[in-house]
Order: sequence, then C-alpha cells, then structure tokens
Amino acid sequence: MENLIILAAAKGEGLPQQFGVTWELLLSQCIAFLVLAFALKKFAYAPVLKVLEDRKQRIAEGIENADKIKAELASTQEAKDQILSDANAKAQELIDEARAAAEKVGETKAQEAVKQAEEIIRKAREATAADRDTMMAELKAEIGRLVVDTTAKVSGKVLTSEDQQRLIDETNKELVA
Repeated sequence: MENLIILAAAKGEGLPQQFGVTWELLLSQCIAFLVLAFALKKFAYAPVLKVLEDRKQRIAEGIENADKIKAELASTQEAKDQILSDANAKAQELIDEARAAAEKVGETKAQEAVKQAEEIIRKAREATAADRDTMMAELKAEIGRLVVDTTAKVSGKVLTSEDQQRLIDETNKELVA
C-alpha cells in the first residue's frame, strides 16, 4: 500500500485524477443522491410504513373484538342454560305440587285431581316450551347480531342487509345442528 502512495506521489498526479474523478461531478452526484434519498424517505417509505402500522393495529383490534364477542357468546350460552334449567325446575315443582295435591284429595275426588294435575302438567310443559322457544328465538337473534357485528368489525367493511341476513341464517343453521 505504501508503494502505491509513493508511486502516486512520485508521478505528480493526484490519485483521484488517475481514476478519472472530477470533484464537481462527484459533489453534484452526491447532492442528487441525497435529495433523491430524502424524497423517497418522505414520500414513499413513510406512507407505506404508516399504512402497514395502521393495518397491524386494525388486525389487533379485530382479534381483541373477536375475543370479547366469544366471551359474550359464552356468557349468553350460560345464561340460556341457566334459564332453561330454572324453567325445568319450576316445571318439576309444578308437577310435584300437582301430584301432591292429587294424593291429598280423597278417593272420590281422585279422578278429578288426576285430571287437574295432568292439565297443570300440560300447561307447565306448554309454558316451558313457549318460554324455551321464546328464549331460543331471542338467543338466535342475539347470536346473529353478535356474528354480524364481529364480521363487520373484523372485515372492516359495512355489511349489506343481505349479507347480514345470510350470516344470521348460517349461524342459526349451525346452532340447530
């Protein structure tokens, strides 16, 4: 390396001139490169990075919302199970009360008491069935609404009424199965 420096100094020419470097052109190319690099950073890379960050944030929010809706759905399912359990317990109480009343009635009124008990049982079962049907309809509507809300939040677009109805119908089919 020292030999090259000594050789270059001995010839009297500068090393940059030997390689054909013109300082004015080198300086202008450096300035042009810096301007281009700054422009790309400001107008190309920064917006792309911002869009990527926004998308990452929306995906995280969608996942968080989906988890919340899962929790709500689980609590709704628990509430439905509790209500059905309570309705069955009340029906059983009514049945037990009817049977107890029938036993207390004398032999002469035994047939009448049995008929009344059967009527009470039928009414209790009808009431239980009606309550169950009403609760299932409410539950299906609530689950359908939650699915539509989740889908709209996760996909990030507004769903048409046709899309909403289709999602509700598909959810109800899955619930029946």
